[in-house]
Amino acid sequence: MTRSDLMPIGAFARRTGLTSSALRFYADSGLLPPAEVDPVTGYRFYDPAQVERARTLRRLREIAMPLTGVEAVLGASAEEAARLLDEHLARIEEDAAAARQKAAVVRAALGGDPPGLLIATVKGPVLADAVEQVLTATAHEPGPAVLGGLHIEANGEALALTATDRYRLSTRTLAPARPAEQTWTGTVDGDDLRPAAPELRRSPLVRVEAVPHGIWLRMPGREDRHCRTLPVEFPDRRQLFASLGEVTTRATLAKGPLLRGLEEHPGDHVTLCVSGHEVTVGLPGDGHPGIPVAATVRGEPLEIRFGTTTLYPALSTAIGPDVMLDLRGHDQPVTIRSADRGDLTTLAMPVARDHPA
Repeated sequence: MTRSDLMPIGAFARRTGLTSSALRFYADSGLLPPAEVDPVTGYRFYDPAQVERARTLRRLREIAMPLTGVEAVLGASAEEAARLLDEHLARIEEDAAAARQKAAVVRAALGGDPPGLLIATVKGPVLADAVEQVLTATAHEPGPAVLGGLHIEANGEALALTATDRYRLSTRTLAPARPAEQTWTGTVDGDDLRPAAPELRRSPLVRVEAVPHGIWLRMPGREDRHCRTLPVEFPDRRQLFASLGEVTTRATLAKGPLLRGLEEHPGDHVTLCVSGHEVTVGLPGDGHPGIPVAATVRGEPLEIRFGTTTLYPALSTAIGPDVMLDLRGHDQPVTIRSADRGDLTTLAMPVARDHPA
């Protein structure tokens, strides 16, 4: 390659979005040495083939990746580079969550938050279980913020937690140890609540207080946790449940064998055949042998098809060893309840019966 094929540092900087001083820094660090350096003038020249590496380096630095991490990514295979990026993003998210918590504590100490409104006082282990169960119905992919939130409705008698990802809706109602001062509703950021669950589980009682733009989880003997509220409108669960059609088929069965049947079924979608004295997981028409699970069935025989990623978590979070399936037709939501404790209720949407396995 001749000198005429190379780019001087200024032109290379314009092509890559890096400044000349940054290019000198990365050259001296060994991350992006120039293709040639004039021995007399010291001018640096770059190969056009280095443009993509330089742009990737710039993007990695824009997401605050340290030089050691950048070097590892640039020298890794595509699969390994993706893993390193995921680890870096996870660290950023953890640091941001920790910073938010510390900022909330400082703000409260400085008097930036007015006294909180008591929502409820709840047993910590019970609240932790409820949060983790209901948050399985949230969505983590890009989309409306409401799909990543946990909606709270509090009054003197109950604390209701609800979440949805469009395909599922889960709701659980808790009896507070002490009543709320007044009714309150809000949608809390699920990403703030999730890491708080282990601390909630270790606290005998948790005082939940509402403040502008968030809630405080007050735990005696432990550091209080602040969770942001989302400025979004949450679907009305009461209206949704009231709009459901009449139950035409009801099946009560052991949760464990049903989950094992779903685990053994290899398809991304699965048909449940509800009839007689069993629920069959999968049908011969799916190309897989059906797995029968003993059940008490009342009502009409029914075949209904689900995405496995919708049905499995809806069943796995049910309380107790048994589940009750209330079905309304092959194209209507199924209500999944714990047969012995009905305070956790999940709606799961089916897919079309002709959907490929």
